[in-house]
Amino acid sequence: MLMIAWIIVIRNIFSSKTNKRLNRLSLGVCALFVAIAAPLQFSNSAYADQYDEQIRAIQGQVNQYQAKAGELRKQGDSLQATVDALTAEKNAIQAQLDLSTAKFNKLTSDIEANKQKLAENQAALGEIIANIYVDDKITPLEMLASSKNVGEYMDKHEYRSAATEKLNSTIDTVKTLKAQLEKDQIEVKKVVEDQTAQRAALAAKEAEQQQLLDQTRNDEAVYQQQIANSKSQMAQIAAQQRAALAALTGGGRNNSGSVGSFQFRNYSGNMGCGSGGYPYCGGQDTYADPWGLYNRECVSYTAWAAYNRFGKQVMNFSGAGNAYQWPSTTTRMGATTDQTPEVGAVAILPSTPGFAPIGHAMMVESILGGGWVHVSQYNFGGSGEYSTMDIHVSGVNFVHFRDR
Repeated sequence: MLMIAWIIVIRNIFSSKTNKRLNRLSLGVCALFVAIAAPLQFSNSAYADQYDEQIRAIQGQVNQYQAKAGELRKQGDSLQATVDALTAEKNAIQAQLDLSTAKFNKLTSDIEANKQKLAENQAALGEIIANIYVDDKITPLEMLASSKNVGEYMDKHEYRSAATEKLNSTIDTVKTLKAQLEKDQIEVKKVVEDQTAQRAALAAKEAEQQQLLDQTRNDEAVYQQQIANSKSQMAQIAAQQRAALAALTGGGRNNSGSVGSFQFRNYSGNMGCGSGGYPYCGGQDTYADPWGLYNRECVSYTAWAAYNRFGKQVMNFSGAGNAYQWPSTTTRMGATTDQTPEVGAVAILPSTPGFAPIGHAMMVESILGGGWVHVSQYNFGGSGEYSTMDIHVSGVNFVHFRDR
């Protein structure tokens, strides 16, 4: 009875103005919980599922086209098989372009949804701050005086604490949404760059196919003569490379040497095909890999390693894949070339008469210091096999592919 009488006395002390402030606080707290009770989402899940399903389906098409192109390339050097392989490669590039388009659409949808969520949460944040701090001068004693009983006072006190917690939670949500927006916008820029590179690759592949048809006039005999001439030239180059390497290493007695500004040391010697994880074995130069490069060549290995081991964006070279051509050819893939070594970059030895007439490509595995890097490679000295060595950065360029 004494407690009830005491509460009544306290309540009568305070003015109606204080009661109005307290009532506004109570209404604000209620509004607060209504406004942010629903769980926050970053994007519409139905649309996200739709885009994800589309992306998975297109990725499946890319894999199928690439596999088909690889099988066609292995069927032998006939004009029709080559034309069919080029068509399959064109389809694979178009599917990759479609995949980038689907990713772009998904990211654009996510960005718009997150912008809306951000606006809603920023508005809710303003309401929360107003409701909490507009009456921040109300003391616990005033809150007690406006309460009908001790239980109601405790409820108001808990609501105020919960409102503060919700304020912190909403601030965290706003920060997360902003970070997600920034990430998505960067990803959109990357996808647009991919689309540009893929359109260039598709145009190059179409030009390659048309050039083949123009040169052969759809004549199998003409095509076979072209193949024979090409293989003869490649055999001559390989013989020159083997002779040059033998001279440099004293017939294998030494594991170091130099040609002009190009220097190497700790040459491992040949380790056979299949070493280093490279899968395109069989007779050397008997078929092309998924990047349009002949198997067991230095460029085939580095394209495979950059794509599969280091997750780089490597596209079909469309007939311009000799090592000395990489600094210019790879620009349409978004790659850059400089003299700075980096793990996962491809070291390019320019055309070196008598040693590497069409250049040489090597994968940078580690930075050793003192201007030296450790590389892995295929076909060093015309062997068609895997090997490793250290090279000095002088005399070589480094191609840096973008991450996928």
